[in-house]
Amino acid sequence: MKVFITGITGMVGSHLADYIVSNHPHVSVHGIIRWRSPLDHLTQIVDKIHLHHADLRDLNSLISVLKEVKPDRIFHLAAQSYVTTSFTAPADTLHTNVIGMANLLDAVRLVGIEPRIHVCSSSEVYGQVQEDEVPITENNVLRPASPYAVSKVGEDMLAYQYFLSYQLPIIRTRMFTHTGPRRGKVFAESAFAYQIAKIEAGLQKNPMYVGNLKSIRTITDVRDAVKAYWLLLEKCTPGEVYNIGGIETLTVGKVLEILKSFSTTDIKHEVCPSLLRPSDVTLQIPDISKFQKETGWKPEIKVEKTLEDLLNYHRNQLSMGCV
Repeated sequence: MKVFITGITGMVGSHLADYIVSNHPHVSVHGIIRWRSPLDHLTQIVDKIHLHHADLRDLNSLISVLKEVKPDRIFHLAAQSYVTTSFTAPADTLHTNVIGMANLLDAVRLVGIEPRIHVCSSSEVYGQVQEDEVPITENNVLRPASPYAVSKVGEDMLAYQYFLSYQLPIIRTRMFTHTGPRRGKVFAESAFAYQIAKIEAGLQKNPMYVGNLKSIRTITDVRDAVKAYWLLLEKCTPGEVYNIGGIETLTVGKVLEILKSFSTTDIKHEVCPSLLRPSDVTLQIPDISKFQKETGWKPEIKVEKTLEDLLNYHRNQLSMGCV
């Protein structure tokens, strides 16, 4: 079997590649990179996977690589995924995420292959839900509250249209908050961990800076998330969409307090207005029963372990000079 991963150099893509290499050694893992793509997350397996140069915004490059690989499964994880950047660069976000995915699906169609395809949408498509809509089901109204969320609605609906129009075996997910080692330091919980590690190392002074601490989230460990994605293409139904998320609910402020509890340094924090979004999503609790019924998946890693590993990741990065 050949598996093809877009976004293989990112947090989720690299963990998925790790998981497949470790648990399914008979599977040939392929991914796309650009000439400037950092390979830091893949150093431990780079000799066990196959990397190809291509870009989602270049249809010809995708056609070329898919003709060569002819994958049996595609995990489409690549995206401009930072919500804050989507407010300053909405057109680029839409082009990368929506047009990029259209190029990928057109390349599959034009090459004439029929791999099972996972399209990674996002819980951000639900936007700000009402209290009586929690836990959020897949049938909830979509109220995207950022250009990033709009781009994910576009991906989500376009994937469904390609399933209907061209019978491509596409399965969509709406993953809720997920994190762990390798998480980009622009995201809230990772930014917290990074700043704590810097203060501990004497590279930053107190206080650390935070945004909205009142948002409510469920958190999934990325290592549980990639197991869910593998099961998705093993067991779930093309044309359908599935919520995936954690079962531990807490505020962003509680996430901060847990991270601070792992430090022997007296960490102080202060809200920075520039870290507050023009519009925010503050209540994200998923109903994941549909996915669990079809796969039997359940998250296994506790949030405290996830956050401790995230903090240790940033400590290790700083110790190696990766500031």
